[in-house]
Amino acid sequence: MRSQSEFARHGTGIALYLAGVFFFAANDALGKWLVADYSVAELLLIRSVGAVIMLVPVAYVARAGFSLKSRWDLHFLRILLQTGDSYCFYFASRHLPLADVMTFYMGGPIILTAVSGLFLGEKVGPYRWGAVLFGFIGVVIALQPSQASLSSGSIVALVGSVQFALSLAMTRKLRDSHPMPLVIWQFIGGGIIGGALCPFGWTTPGAVDGILMLTVGIVAAFCFLCITRALALAPASLLAPFQYSSILWAALFGWMVWHDVPTLHIVIGNAILIASGLFVFYRERVRAVPKEGTVQPIP
Repeated sequence: MRSQSEFARHGTGIALYLAGVFFFAANDALGKWLVADYSVAELLLIRSVGAVIMLVPVAYVARAGFSLKSRWDLHFLRILLQTGDSYCFYFASRHLPLADVMTFYMGGPIILTAVSGLFLGEKVGPYRWGAVLFGFIGVVIALQPSQASLSSGSIVALVGSVQFALSLAMTRKLRDSHPMPLVIWQFIGGGIIGGALCPFGWTTPGAVDGILMLTVGIVAAFCFLCITRALALAPASLLAPFQYSSILWAALFGWMVWHDVPTLHIVIGNAILIASGLFVFYRERVRAVPKEGTVQPIP
């Protein structure tokens, strides 16, 4: 039986994860716009500079330190996965509609749920599996992937989706580490890799675009801080279905910025996504409330 304190911790993790997903959506939209004129490597480099400029003073004030503890091989693998995920997403978004790229990335929760059970030792019951699969049905209904999804760019998006899920699982594995150095070194590693690839395609940005690239880094830093802290508080398999909330933010951004009116299938799909996330949260609440005479955890 779950304790009230554990429910509160998981609830905080869910709230932080939802905030991180929101920053993801904002970051993805701005990044897609920028890579239309600049190379992906250039964006990775400049956004990393913006993120580190923001994170280092915050880490100093918070006295978080910059050293990474535990296994260096896991930290190195996490940095590679996070950088590969970002590179694949921005590269794919240059060749596919954003909605199509997001469709492939919405396979991440299913991959993360499977990885959580196989490699993290988390107990993934039928309710969580059902919520993830139910949410994916909502994704398909909401996005209605176009024929462009069948192009070669879809392979890159699919690879990025796998790396995204594995990087989240790795973050959960390293949950004993402070989130601040995790995120700082993640961007340092991404900046180094982006800088190494920049000679193959560099366009000097103007002042406005340069500031926007730095802003992408700041937004991404907030995002990963939220996600990293969330994964330290709650199991990855519990948080996975809430990844689908990014579709809702995409619809809202489209309506507010580009005046795109959500169609009926988007409304229906989002309703399914919201129901999926609320059901997982409800199950956590049920498991946290003691039942008289009950000695076994609710499955």
